[in-house]
Amino acid sequence: MARGAPSPADVQVIRELVTQGVVVTASQLESWRRAGLLPRHRRRGLGRGRGSVVDAVDPVVMESAAALARHLRQGRDRRLAVLEWFAEAGMPVRPGAAKVPEPPVAAVRQALVWVLERSVSQRLVELARGAAGAGERGQDALYAVAGRVLGSYRGAAHPAVVRAALEAGEEVPVEAEGQDFRSVVHLVAAIGLGAEEVGADALAEAFAAFGLFGLTVEDWAQMLGAAERGEGPPVDWGLLQQQADLVGAIQRAGEEKLVRARTVMIGLRGFYGLYVLHGLLMPDTPAQAALRQRIDDLGIFPLLDHVTPISPSPRQLAELLAVCLEPLYDNLYEALMEQLTEDSAIFRLPGDETGVVGFGEAWLQAVRELPTSRRAVDGDDGPGGRSA
Repeated sequence: MARGAPSPADVQVIRELVTQGVVVTASQLESWRRAGLLPRHRRRGLGRGRGSVVDAVDPVVMESAAALARHLRQGRDRRLAVLEWFAEAGMPVRPGAAKVPEPPVAAVRQALVWVLERSVSQRLVELARGAAGAGERGQDALYAVAGRVLGSYRGAAHPAVVRAALEAGEEVPVEAEGQDFRSVVHLVAAIGLGAEEVGADALAEAFAAFGLFGLTVEDWAQMLGAAERGEGPPVDWGLLQQQADLVGAIQRAGEEKLVRARTVMIGLRGFYGLYVLHGLLMPDTPAQAALRQRIDDLGIFPLLDHVTPISPSPRQLAELLAVCLEPLYDNLYEALMEQLTEDSAIFRLPGDETGVVGFGEAWLQAVRELPTSRRAVDGDDGPGGRSA
C-alpha cells in the first residue's frame, strides 16, 4: 500500500457509508482518530515477524464515522457534533439500523464543559459571585444584567387552555401565558450575595416564578420566613450553590451517570412533549390522561416547561443534561415511567382496533374540523395587523 493511501478497511468504510448517503474521506477518518473520536480497526496478529491484518471492518468504527459525518459540517466545532452524537447514542437512527455507539466519554465531558463554560447560565453565576465583593455598584450591575436576560422569557400557556381555545376557535388569551422569569434574578443574586442578603420575600417571588407544586408567593414567603426565624425546617442554601455549579457537576460525573442523565433527559422530554401535544388537539386516551394527571399531581408541568425544549440545540442539550444529573429529575422520570408501565397504550383509542393508524387519522380529522378563529372571520389581525 502506498504511503498516505487509505487502508483497505477505510476504503470499505467509505464505500459502505456512501450507500447510506454519508460521504467521508480518508483524511477525515484519520483526523477523527487523531482527535480521539474514532477507534482504529481491530487487527489480528499473523504470528512472529509476520505482522497483522484487519479481518473485517469493525461495526463500531463504521457507525462512529457515520455519526460524526452526520453532525459535522464545514466550520462547525467538533464539540457540538460530539454532543449531538451523544444525544442519539444507544438508539438506531432509522428502523432496522444498528444502534449508534457511544462516543468516547472524555470527548463528551470535554464538549459539555466547553459549552457550559460559555453558557448564559454560567456567566450569570460568575457575575453573581463577582458581585459579592463589588459593593452596591456590583449588585446593581448584577440585577440589571440578570433582569434583562431572565425578563425576556415567559412560560408557555398551559396546554389545556390552548386546546380549549383552538376547539372554540378563539385566540389563546394573553393572560394564560406563564409569568415572566424576571424575579428569578433573586435566586441568581443569592448564589453570589447569600440568601440572607437577598431576603425571604424576594426569594419567595423567585421560587413562585417556577410555578412548582402550585405554590404561590405567599406560600413560599410563609415557609421561607418561618425557616429564617427558626420556626420551621431550616433551608440548606448550600444546595443552591451546588446546583448552580453545572460545570463541576459534569466534571465529577462518571460515564454511567452521564448516560443515566441522558436517559432521564430524553424521557422527560418525551413526557413533556405528550403534555404539550395535548394542547395541539392530539386525540386523548386513558393512558395519556393518566400521565397528565400524574404530572399535575406532582405539580411539575411548569418545571418541565422551563427546562425541557422539545428539540434542544447542542448548547441547550448540555445545560439540560447537567440539570438531569440532579436526583429530583431522576425521581420525576422514575415516577412517570412507573405510570407509563401501568398503562402504555398512549396511541391507542379505546375500541379502535387500528391502533396507531386510527390514532393518526383521528388527529388529522380533529385538525381538519378546527373552527376558524373569530379574529380571522372578523378580518382583524390584532393591533398593528393587516386585514386581508
